[in-house]
Amino acid sequence: MSNLITMTIDGKECQAKEGEFILNVARANDIFVPAICYQTKCSPTLACRLCLVEADGKQVYSCNAKSKDGMVITTNTENIEKERTAIMEVYDVNHPLQCGVCDQSGECELQNYTLYQKLDKQSYAVRDVARPTTNWGVMNYDPGLCIVCEKCVTVCKDMIGSNALGTVKRGADALDKSFKENMPKDAYAMWNKLNKNIIGFEEDKCIDCGECISVCPVGALVSTDFQYQSNSWELTKIPASNPYSSDCSLMYYEVKHQSIEQNKQNKIYRVTNDAHYTSLSGAARFGFDYSNSVENKNETQFTDAIDAINNCDTFIFNSFITNEEAHILQLLKNKLNFKLVNQDALNYKTFLNNYSKVTGESLYSGTLEDAHNAKLLVSIGSYLKSDAPSAKYSFNNAITMNKASGIYFHAMGDTHIEGFGKKGKNIATAINKPFSEDAILYLILDIFGTSLPSNIQEYIDEQKEVRVKTVTETIKEKVVETVIDEETGESKEISKMVPKKVSKEEEYTYTKLLDVIGTDEDFLELIDKMALTVQGINILENTDDTSYDMKANKNSNYVMFIGDDCINHPNSEHIANLVGLVEKHTPFKIIIMPSSTNTLGVSLLCDLDDEISGKTVGLNVKSDFMLSALGDGDIDVPALNQQEGTFVNINKTLVPTNAALPYNGYTLNDIANEILEKNINNTIDYTKELFKNVDFDSLDNHFTNDWKEHRGYVLDSNKVDTINFDEICDKNIIDVNEEEFIIYNGNPINQFNEFTAIASQLQEDIVALYVSEDTKAKLNIESDSKVEVSSNGVSIKLDVIIDSSLVGDISYVPTFDRRINTNELFVDTNFSIAKIKKV
Repeated sequence: MSNLITMTIDGKECQAKEGEFILNVARANDIFVPAICYQTKCSPTLACRLCLVEADGKQVYSCNAKSKDGMVITTNTENIEKERTAIMEVYDVNHPLQCGVCDQSGECELQNYTLYQKLDKQSYAVRDVARPTTNWGVMNYDPGLCIVCEKCVTVCKDMIGSNALGTVKRGADALDKSFKENMPKDAYAMWNKLNKNIIGFEEDKCIDCGECISVCPVGALVSTDFQYQSNSWELTKIPASNPYSSDCSLMYYEVKHQSIEQNKQNKIYRVTNDAHYTSLSGAARFGFDYSNSVENKNETQFTDAIDAINNCDTFIFNSFITNEEAHILQLLKNKLNFKLVNQDALNYKTFLNNYSKVTGESLYSGTLEDAHNAKLLVSIGSYLKSDAPSAKYSFNNAITMNKASGIYFHAMGDTHIEGFGKKGKNIATAINKPFSEDAILYLILDIFGTSLPSNIQEYIDEQKEVRVKTVTETIKEKVVETVIDEETGESKEISKMVPKKVSKEEEYTYTKLLDVIGTDEDFLELIDKMALTVQGINILENTDDTSYDMKANKNSNYVMFIGDDCINHPNSEHIANLVGLVEKHTPFKIIIMPSSTNTLGVSLLCDLDDEISGKTVGLNVKSDFMLSALGDGDIDVPALNQQEGTFVNINKTLVPTNAALPYNGYTLNDIANEILEKNINNTIDYTKELFKNVDFDSLDNHFTNDWKEHRGYVLDSNKVDTINFDEICDKNIIDVNEEEFIIYNGNPINQFNEFTAIASQLQEDIVALYVSEDTKAKLNIESDSKVEVSSNGVSIKLDVIIDSSLVGDISYVPTFDRRINTNELFVDTNFSIAKIKKV
């Protein structure tokens, strides 16, 4: 690649991208440079200054200094060593000596670097001030242990997008002036900052993801549930994949026995992640206690299960299962010829197939890594904050770190998304009308598309009309004034240019697609300006420049997220075709987001039906006979944290997960062995029968220092037959009466399904009617009100919760708790017209 440069670090020749931070280059080449405050994919804080290196004879901070071709780096000199030693001495000033009971002991970076620098003395002292511990919901903050490295602040801002943390004044005594004169300058600067600040917290912005806990190098931020429960070295780390959402991020169940008496019964004490490589949602981090405890195998239930499956007409399941289990279900269908129903996966499969008929590829083109590196991102039909946390993280990260632009469409407005980037200046958000996603895609094709099919171009052109608007602009006008010289009395004329505002009528092209979407030409103008900025054109200095190409090319680093509202749209076939056209005729890489953990895997492995009839058997779904990992069915089966197996994640990669806890009952594989007359010892023996002939134990599941993911394998995208797109499938864009009350099938942050519903650390979330402040006033209700919500012939009484981040008139009703049948309020789509009555 032309942008690769060569530099030398400690005598080792290294290749890097020009402008890459030196610290990242060193790490990617396995060269150690100490750094306690730097967080990968986030902006440098320059808080610790330990990462000092010498670059071409000049001392620089490697976390912030950019690499250049031919640069020679030395990571350690006599002066650098002196600075690092002084910095570590300062960090240890007044740091509580409670390592024996500190939750971070054994994996504490302050401990590690103190030992690394071989500190055996203390040269500095200052009077300490009281810094009491505070509770921040799912975590505790101990400012006495905090070293104000600001990793928590930067990850919250640059990755998560919440901006819930920041430095605040500590109120400590000022440092003695003699320190400035006698200390190494970087150590003094670091200490002066540390002595003045602690971390402040804004509760209303926090989304309880816990990523700040993960990046904290000391014991200042700890999960409330984990604190004082275990020493870190007693815990066994079991690599796994996030079982709740389709990012399937690499995470670790950390387990040990509960007591000497219960030595054989392990318990998950916490979930952690490699924060430099991947982030976790709060559901994965805090919702881990959902295992199914079974003492032994119940032979009667086993026999009943075999009989029920042999005689069922329909087998119903959801997408919170492994690929191996999905494969087993398909084998059972092949033999018994029952209907196999998973509406979520079927809708996704149908959408993907209709998309593929246009693109000619069986899979979509984009990945989350593409999104992290994008210059322009568009999200259509996904309530990102709750539906897809990792997609939201990449969206924010690109905007914050790459100076990318973002365009976010959803029927529910969200102040959280609006706050991405620099006070929302590089993100455009539109509260679109429900079911207007096809109009949005036509608009994207109009702005960015090239060589569109003639019928598509004709339809887009039909929506356009010439309008006239009054434009006010400032011009320079020459004004001549007569002035008299006070000394001579002579008069003379002086001309000068003065600004003058003038109005004029101007024709412009308007598209009626904006009316369907529910936005206006100002929003369209904002999109135009963003596209200009992305392509390096200064919109303030080049307002008359028409040389830019809005349609760009495939190397433009554009990414589009397609969400569940598109997949479950009444016109989903047409929308899928339009998304395919966006893939073919615009610069965008497409990510069609699977709605559940293994929706993509199930859709690829199973032949699915769309109707339920006759006797039913369900896997974690209510039915005549139910196999349940929640212990509430006719026979128990293991939960996902009790299984080995694989998922297919949003990046189209088959990734492994491992069992954290034992399971003593029967598995789906045990039942299938009897029906299929097989003798398969373990469910993972089926792994090699999936997409590639690879054994489970041969699957990698780790990252390397160059941030490359080594997890399972990437699925191949196959060529498929394309259709002649001569006719628009459906021009009938759905119109919703704005006077009707619309509810949305959405969940609170960190709630995904019936398993998160029972997780002890997520119990504050309830099934309720979540409304904005505006809707609260319109309905004349309060947060302690109870209402009756009626839709599709179903009426359910719900509490009311005011969601301060929600904007607009559409409210949402969660469906994560199957004990409350709110899913019956929605039929086939994520939106329903409802009647609300105060009870």
